[in-house]
Amino acid sequence: MSDFWEIIFVETAARYSVVILCTIVFLAVFELVTSYRNWVEIKRGNFAVAMATGGKIFGIATIFRYSIEHNDTLIESIGWGVFGFLLLLIGYFIFEFLTPTIKVDEEIGKGNNAVGFISMMISVGLAFVIGASIG
Repeated sequence: MSDFWEIIFVETAARYSVVILCTIVFLAVFELVTSYRNWVEIKRGNFAVAMATGGKIFGIATIFRYSIEHNDTLIESIGWGVFGFLLLLIGYFIFEFLTPTIKVDEEIGKGNNAVGFISMMISVGLAFVIGASIG
């Protein structure tokens, strides 16, 4: 049975499936911590929310990319991916805290594209930093 998990197609499908599931769960967590509903706002055409959400998706994928590259087992990849996501989530709160004159969450919800773009870039940038430090 262990030979089955060593088949590259099986391993790729397993990692792919886990990343998709984790992305869905992590986006649900982000949905809980924002004042707006991501997919409702995106459906309404709120480009700021689309950019911020896209940055989060890219960030999660980037973190998992590094996690998969640097870890041999699926469990290690998941563990580092979850840890990386928690760091990304903390980065989101730090961004909100460090901009006291701008209520980031509210501005994105109102469709402020400039704030949505900066949020996206922070997610992308932090994902590369987090990913580079994954062991």
